[in-house]
Amino acid sequence: MELEAWHLLVIPLFFAFGWMAARVDIRHVMQESRAVPRSYFKGLNYLLNEQPDQAIEAFLEVTRLDPDTLELHFALGALFRRRGELDRAIRIHQSLVDRADLPQEQRMKALYGLGEDFLKAGLLDRAEDVFRRLETGVHAREALRNLLQIQVLTKDWQQAVVTARRLEKLGCLSQNANTAHYYCELAAAAMLRGDGEGARAHLELAFKENRRSARACLLLGDLEAQEGRDESAIAAWRRIEDNNPTFLPIIAERLIQAHARLGRHEQAVRLLQGYLDQRASPDLLHLLFQTVAERQGWTVARELAGAEMKRNPSLRALDDYLQASNALQASSEGERVESRLAQDLVHRQVSQIAYYRCGECGFKARQFFWQCPACARWESISPERMEHE
Repeated sequence: MELEAWHLLVIPLFFAFGWMAARVDIRHVMQESRAVPRSYFKGLNYLLNEQPDQAIEAFLEVTRLDPDTLELHFALGALFRRRGELDRAIRIHQSLVDRADLPQEQRMKALYGLGEDFLKAGLLDRAEDVFRRLETGVHAREALRNLLQIQVLTKDWQQAVVTARRLEKLGCLSQNANTAHYYCELAAAAMLRGDGEGARAHLELAFKENRRSARACLLLGDLEAQEGRDESAIAAWRRIEDNNPTFLPIIAERLIQAHARLGRHEQAVRLLQGYLDQRASPDLLHLLFQTVAERQGWTVARELAGAEMKRNPSLRALDDYLQASNALQASSEGERVESRLAQDLVHRQVSQIAYYRCGECGFKARQFFWQCPACARWESISPERMEHE
C-alpha cells in the first residue's frame, strides 16, 4: 500500500494527542501527591526502614490531618489489636462509630472491629452488647461466632445451644459435636445438684446431637453408678468400646471399681486385658497392673508388666516391672538398695514427663480436660498421657 501525502499530517497529530494525555496524567498524579499529607510518606519510609513504631505515629498523624482516610483507620485499629494496644484500638474504632457522616456499611465494619477489641480486652459484657447489634446483616456469622465464644467462656450453655443452632441456619459447619458438649456440661451441673432426671434429659439431647459422644456415655455411666445401678453403669461405659475406643483409658478405673462392687474382679481383669491386647496403652497397663497386683499378687503383676514391656516398651511399663520386682525381693531375701534406687529414679522420671497434651495448640496438663483451657477446642486433648514430645 502506498503512503498518501495526507497520512504524513495524521502522524504528528497522534504524537500531539499522546503528549497532551501524558501531561494531563502527570498533572493529575502531581495534584494527588500534593493532596496526600507528608506524614503518609514518612510512614511509608519508616516501614521500609523497619521502624514500625515511628510508622504508626506517622500514620496516626495522617488520620488526624485527614479524617476521611477510613481504610487507614481500619488498618491501624487492627494493627493495634494485634499488638495488644487495645486502648488505642478501641479509641480508633469508637471514633469511627461515633462519626455522624460515616456510611452505614462502614459504621457496621467499625462496630465489628470495636467488638473484637472488647473481646480481646476481656470486656465480655461490652463485647456481647456490640455483637448483639450485629446479629443481622453482613457481619452476622462473625458476630454469632464471637457470641458463641463469649457464651462458652461464661458457661452460658443454654444460650450457646441457641447460638449454635443459628449458626447452622446461616450455613455454617455442623455444630453437633460441640453442642453435645454443651448438653454434657448442663448434665454435669444437674448431677452436682442431685437432679438425676434433669441430667438424663440433657444426656438424651447430647446423644441426639452426637450418638457417638464418649463424654455422654461416661456421664450416663456416672449417673447410673451414682444411683446404685452398677450393671447399667458398666453397660453405658462399655459403649465407648465401639463408639470411641481412644477414650478407654478415661473410663477404665470406673469399670474396675464397678466390677469390684459387684464382686467380679476376675472379669474386670479380663476386660482390661482385652483392651490392652487391642491397643497399646501405658495408662491401661498401669491400671491393670495395680488390679492384678492387688488381687493375684506381685509375681503375676511382674509377668504382666514384663510381657507388655517387651511388646510395647515404655517407661510406665518399666516402672511397674521394677515396682513388682522390688516388692518380691523385699518379701523374699530383703530389698536391695540398688534396685530400689533404680525404681525410684524411673518413677520420678515418669511422674515428671507424663502429661496430657492438646493436639491443636500443644497445651500440657496433669489432668484430662474435655475442652482445652488454652485454645478452647473440644476433645483436642489426647485421653492417653504422653511420655515424650
